[in-house]
Amino acid sequence: MTTTATISIKDIKAPIKEELLVFEKKFRESMRSRTPLLDKITHYIVKRKGKQVRPMFLFLCAKMFGEVTEKAYVGASLIELLHTATLVHDDVVDDAYQRRGFFSINALWKNKIAVLVGDFLLSKGLLLSIDNGYFDLLKIVSEAVRNMSEGELLQIEKARTFNIEEPVYFEVIRQKTASLFASTCACGTASSSATAEDIEKMKQMGEHVGMAFQIKDDLFDYGVDEIGKPRGIDIGEKKVTLPLIYSLNKADKSEKRKIVNLVKNHGTEPDAVAKVIEFVERMGGLEYATIRMEEYTQKAFDILDSFPQSVERDALKHLVSYTINRKK
Repeated sequence: MTTTATISIKDIKAPIKEELLVFEKKFRESMRSRTPLLDKITHYIVKRKGKQVRPMFLFLCAKMFGEVTEKAYVGASLIELLHTATLVHDDVVDDAYQRRGFFSINALWKNKIAVLVGDFLLSKGLLLSIDNGYFDLLKIVSEAVRNMSEGELLQIEKARTFNIEEPVYFEVIRQKTASLFASTCACGTASSSATAEDIEKMKQMGEHVGMAFQIKDDLFDYGVDEIGKPRGIDIGEKKVTLPLIYSLNKADKSEKRKIVNLVKNHGTEPDAVAKVIEFVERMGGLEYATIRMEEYTQKAFDILDSFPQSVERDALKHLVSYTINRKK
């Protein structure tokens, strides 16, 4: 697999450092409302934003094909508003009370308010694109919203039977996770002077990154946390991920039945989690998932290598590596 030299997030941000600073201000403005409670909650959200990986992808894509324009800032705000809305709604669906080590919106303000906040953020993003006349960005992001909803429902439907095959798994993560990365790169490219072919290629590049990103997330579940205990969060939530799917398909009927029983009925018990993790390690599930992750990463590199060398293209390659090699 093609690799890029180890580089810090600060160095990756260097070509778009000023743009990210401008974006932070514009993003805060995009979340304003006339309702004090909403302002209080959105302020809480903004203070706890992550590493800005998606805005970084978007601005680097825009700069790779031209300049960062107002359209790019709108696109970045649109993506972040959508992403934040889905996280707020996901925490309600999953009954999660923490997000990145902080209390979730539903933990602090209850489910009803959390759902309404998610709806508000989504509507703000859609109106932002309409008010500026960027209907192409609206179409790109609306497709992502549809895909993410369908992916979540497909996962719920299949999880009930606990019989998810690899093609279904890949379709779920393409819709749930990869579609947002794809839309991010498409919006960034579309905000610049790129051709329709370039936009489609960069959308595909983003999808490959998103697929690799999710498989990496699956692999984390089979590591250990800060105090040395098996993570097993997905196991506890009865989520059927790639390492487990591969391992179950390799096992004989008797062992498969035992492992499925552990996940379905004892997934929150530390001993059961340890047994499932040992099973997946023994069956080669982690190695297989790593290979598939690297295949998607290479596909992303191949698309980027089809474009002329530039500071922005190289930064994008480093950002892809950073995203896939992250430690948490």
